Amino acid sequence: MLPALTRGERLPAPCRVVGCGPVNDGAEAQVAAARTGAGTAGAASTAQPEPLLPDFGGACLDAVVPTLLGQLRQPAQALPAWAPALLADARQIVLLVIDGLGAEQLRERAALAPVLTGGSGGALTSVAPSTTACALTTLATGKVPADHGVVGYRVALDGDVMNVLQWSIDGRDARMRVPAHEFQPFPSFPGAPGPVPVVTRHDYGPTGFTAAHLGSVDLHRWHTPAGLVTAVRRLTAEGSPFVYAYYEGIDKVAHAQGLGEYYDDELRAADRIVADVLEVLPPGAVLVVTADHGQIDVGGSVEVLGPEIMDDVTLISGEGRFRWLHVREGATADMTQAAGERYGDIAWVRAKEQVIDDGWLGGVPRPAVAARLGDVALVPFTPTAFLDPADTGELRLRARHGSLTRDEMLVPLLAWAPS
Repeated sequence: MLPALTRGERLPAPCRVVGCGPVNDGAEAQVAAARTGAGTAGAASTAQPEPLLPDFGGACLDAVVPTLLGQLRQPAQALPAWAPALLADARQIVLLVIDGLGAEQLRERAALAPVLTGGSGGALTSVAPSTTACALTTLATGKVPADHGVVGYRVALDGDVMNVLQWSIDGRDARMRVPAHEFQPFPSFPGAPGPVPVVTRHDYGPTGFTAAHLGSVDLHRWHTPAGLVTAVRRLTAEGSPFVYAYYEGIDKVAHAQGLGEYYDDELRAADRIVADVLEVLPPGAVLVVTADHGQIDVGGSVEVLGPEIMDDVTLISGEGRFRWLHVREGATADMTQAAGERYGDIAWVRAKEQVIDDGWLGGVPRPAVAARLGDVALVPFTPTAFLDPADTGELRLRARHGSLTRDEMLVPLLAWAPS
């Protein structure tokens, strides 16, 4: 444990939570999430905001790729109400994923990103947890987390914890021990006529996570953002019907420096990338931009689990804003009650069975996937994070995500056609 950190180290500024027309789940109750540190541990559950659950099968990331590819296969099909109308005339589609760009953060900074905010479209929900590993896998495969099984940033695996983004266990490469195609068996971009060209950072190529969520694709790796634009121009000029591109700058800056001036400048830079991509598209192509999750600035706010909780904990997985506690056999009910009394004023506390029954993961996971989950979930609705002493690197993250607040769950879905 880290004795210098104590419970209650939270940001002094309130978390601003606002509504969003296209998504209704938990809309009214989210206003209550503006309370950051007020309240007493064990506050009545009626004082909690409702979590914003993924709209699986509707305005959610799982429906994006099937809808886009379906439109290319059958242009005359009716588009869902959440899909930008520009897609009806698309002969080629470029899907650009801007990691970490939340719809709420974009709306609040509309003047900084005139191209992005000028797009046609609205907002979607991310997945639970609202984190890159889980969300990108859902986006690429069209499968809900309960099915694809990439259920977080750090997941339990045979008594250990695997870092999914690094595909490592205890800092060691796990690609031989955990084959990606067995961990996540579903193909990416289902229904595509052939291998989809994926434009991504050079160092994101031969990784376990790339293999797990993208599988057999045609990788085009860029060294600088200009290379992303070059690859998209070349691929669309060659006639590729569908191109998937990925840019991670927003997420990296938010994690390192929060949602202040550095974030604002990175948003301006991302807006210019969107403009540059739009400029090189041929007639008949449509650019679609979305994201995997939003962000919430927690600063140095950390919740340290006390001995009354840790005494029954055998393993900790997940991430700071969607923390799983694995507990000794028979202790789940007592742990759920104790954690609820201790942290109910700042977090949703749910037993695994309730997480599944309430639809957070989109269905009932198969046994191998259920085993990757903990027994009790701690999911903050205030701007704080639960510390895992085995993963103190998270302490360096200023802005975070993973929970079910609007700031983290709402992502844009915007489209443009070249003039």
